[in-house]
Amino acid sequence: MLLPSMATLPLVAHCRHDAVMAWRGNTPVSVRQFLGEVEHVASQLPPGRHVLNLCGDRYHFTVALAACVVSGRVSLLPSTHTPEMVRQMQRIAPDVFCIVDQDAGADLPTFRYPESMPVVANPAIPEIDCAQVVAQVFTSGSTGVPVPHVKRWGSLVRNVRAEAQRLGIGADHAILGTVPPQHMYGLESTVLMPLQSGAALHAGRPFYPADICATLASLPRPRMLVTTPYHLRALLAEQATLPAADQLLSATAPLSQDLAREAESRFGAPLHEIYGCTETGQLASRRTAAGLEWHTLADIQLRREGPTLWAEGGHIDSPTGLSDVIELTGDGPLSTTFLLHGRHADLVNIAGKRTSLACLNHQLNAIPGVQDGVFVLPREDSADRIGRLTALVVAPGLTPAELIQALRERIDPVFLPRPLLFVEALPRNATGKLPGQITQDLLAILQSQAGMPA
Repeated sequence: MLLPSMATLPLVAHCRHDAVMAWRGNTPVSVRQFLGEVEHVASQLPPGRHVLNLCGDRYHFTVALAACVVSGRVSLLPSTHTPEMVRQMQRIAPDVFCIVDQDAGADLPTFRYPESMPVVANPAIPEIDCAQVVAQVFTSGSTGVPVPHVKRWGSLVRNVRAEAQRLGIGADHAILGTVPPQHMYGLESTVLMPLQSGAALHAGRPFYPADICATLASLPRPRMLVTTPYHLRALLAEQATLPAADQLLSATAPLSQDLAREAESRFGAPLHEIYGCTETGQLASRRTAAGLEWHTLADIQLRREGPTLWAEGGHIDSPTGLSDVIELTGDGPLSTTFLLHGRHADLVNIAGKRTSLACLNHQLNAIPGVQDGVFVLPREDSADRIGRLTALVVAPGLTPAELIQALRERIDPVFLPRPLLFVEALPRNATGKLPGQITQDLLAILQSQAGMPA
């Protein structure tokens, strides 16, 4: 049951010091050890209120994050860690320093995660002010400058406790993530949800299908895999045998029902998707194999006001407008159920016919033989004036003619890609997303090599 609004909430929900709160390989980490390390790191941090946590080990990231929380620091969580983004963070917060557990190459004052820690006998579980700002996440501003959104402790805790309640995650679960903890989805589902449900997180972030399977199999049951459609598709395609799981969670892009049903069958576990955005955090979930309708998390409601859809209630501090194309399915002015049709920026209108890039991508990736693929809207075009659509595809066993014919059977001819470009791999990031600028750069290079106009 969700807690009512309170002045403070604890750093962890684990009830015993000897409870397991993390796994590092096959080695369990107790709550006692974790709290002692948090206390030590917090005492060693340099001056500066803003922190860029670049730890690659999820347990190190969690200790460093918690040390920042208990010492009143704010963790900056940009979408990437490119040199330009690091410079942007320094302009936003001139006192920023980074925490690393490996060479990160960031041009910032650096604190290296300690290699050894003192033993603390019975560290107290810190109580954190619910109003305390513990993080800033960023969306892309129209001028190219990242726009910060503050995240307060109370809101984050209510958020992930609602997620744990929806998914049935409790003190006996072990949680493995293939997504980085610096990403909002990774932060919520692989760091904060374990801390606030009494579950145990896994320190690693396996990437290759064989490594994901081996790591998942090493964890005690019940165990949960937190992943993305990209990783899930690779797992199902490359691994003949999959370890049993008790819960699967996916986010960052909509999942097809066919893929969800195959995953449930082969893992022997229910698969849920999480929907949310940077501004609000996670908002809703669905069991995709059972239906396409989304159900908001506890106490969250959606309402339409003119052209804008607003999310409010629950962990959301103030009503927030959503940028996605959403169809409310509940009765009355406030709804807790909806269908997601894509983002406004993804809408495509050609010769009076409308679709979305998400729909086109779904149809492309459903074609047998397509390992990965994406439709791209050239940057100079807009949703109201489309010159052409391009598709980048990984399909080594198909010819262009075969792929175009397969697309003709799935989409209206006006949306067929011109040109269709084959590539060896798509430049997806750690969460399986395709950064817009990187995709546009790849498209420009391929068009130049093929002698096509940019």
